[in-house]
Amino acid sequence: MNLIHTLLAFILALGPLIIFHELGHYVVARLCGVKVLRFSIGMGRIVWSRRFGPDQTEWAISALPIGGYVKMLDARDPSTAPTDDRDLPREFTHQNVWKRIAIVAAGPIANFILAILVMAALFMHGKEEPGTRLRAMAPTSAVYMAGVRGGDVVTAVNGRPVQSWTELRWEIVRAAIDKRAAELTLRGTGTATYRAVLPADRMASLDVDGDVLGALGMQLWRPRPVIDKVLPDGAAARAGLRQGDLVTSIDGKAITDGIAFIEAVRGAAGKTLQVGVQRGDQQLMLALTPDRDPQSGKGLVKLMIAQAPEMVTVKAGPLDALAKGAQRTWETSAMTVKMIAKMIVGEVSLKNVTGPITIADVAGQTARSGLEPFLEFIAFISISLGVMNLLPIPVLDGGHLLYYSLEVLTGRPLPARIGEIAQRAGVGLLFMLMALAVFNDLVRLL
Repeated sequence: MNLIHTLLAFILALGPLIIFHELGHYVVARLCGVKVLRFSIGMGRIVWSRRFGPDQTEWAISALPIGGYVKMLDARDPSTAPTDDRDLPREFTHQNVWKRIAIVAAGPIANFILAILVMAALFMHGKEEPGTRLRAMAPTSAVYMAGVRGGDVVTAVNGRPVQSWTELRWEIVRAAIDKRAAELTLRGTGTATYRAVLPADRMASLDVDGDVLGALGMQLWRPRPVIDKVLPDGAAARAGLRQGDLVTSIDGKAITDGIAFIEAVRGAAGKTLQVGVQRGDQQLMLALTPDRDPQSGKGLVKLMIAQAPEMVTVKAGPLDALAKGAQRTWETSAMTVKMIAKMIVGEVSLKNVTGPITIADVAGQTARSGLEPFLEFIAFISISLGVMNLLPIPVLDGGHLLYYSLEVLTGRPLPARIGEIAQRAGVGLLFMLMALAVFNDLVRLL
């Protein structure tokens, strides 16, 4: 069932993005007066098709669900070359270079527009996310040494306001990729604010693919460890713990939140702990001996304790939401390009190249998490699809844009022979990238 769910999520995520991309090419081609012969979802053998419109454009579904294409009247391909001289003005290569650039660029631009609209809709709807209040951190952590203390709220990074944990991580990753210092603005007790600087060398050493906030010592703030429920026949019930009890200490060490309580219990299977408890006005000391979990070997006490993070609602009006969506799309695109550049020069591992297996897995995970995470994932993949298609690799949109840019500069089209050689090289490079992506996917899977 999980496999079917993952496959459906993958199709629902990638299918609309491909259709939107190809619609970009189709719409602009029609606006430029180019005759479109076929609009296909998928590649390979056609399994279903119908013809519509004054040009009798063939709308088709093909056997291989790995993309799509728009086939236009094009003299370079014998199968699409015009057979009637009256169609010559509507043939692709007869269009001026700026029209050809517009038609080719329209696909990636459509993906960026879709991402902006999806993120704007999410901002307008409002997203419930963990806030930026920090849990107490280790004295040896980077943020503690920079002067940050637990319970304080991060309000900005390098002058850019942050409201949620996602926005905080985003700004930290940006600083890490740019190898620059991160200046945190924080709100401490009351309304007092202060600044703490994480040095550039520490930021540059972060693995941007990992837990960047955890590596700096930043964790989500958690509420005080109040027991929500005690399950019967467990170590907690035998020790006399009750619903509503506030755990204050274990073996004389202060317990500040539910996570600290869970960590102490898990590491003490079969060992008796002296648990300090506040019950109303009473201060009690109870002996708690965690059972050993037969599967993990860790301590088990059978209770539920408060550990939900502080949540905030990130919301914006229509115009502000569009601006935020456009800004996030631009920043994500720029970050993706920087990551690709760092992979080329060897500063970032090639393990970050992912393929369809990883995309399908993440699609399934986000779909199970809810509609909002799934839509955010779709927006991110749409941006990635747009950026990847703009790379100057022959056979991709970016390769064609490179040809047409050279034509603008030189005043004449690229020689056909050079174009053929570049196409073959582009196909080879694309296959190598696909092989690397699938290899990385299989390594992660296994």
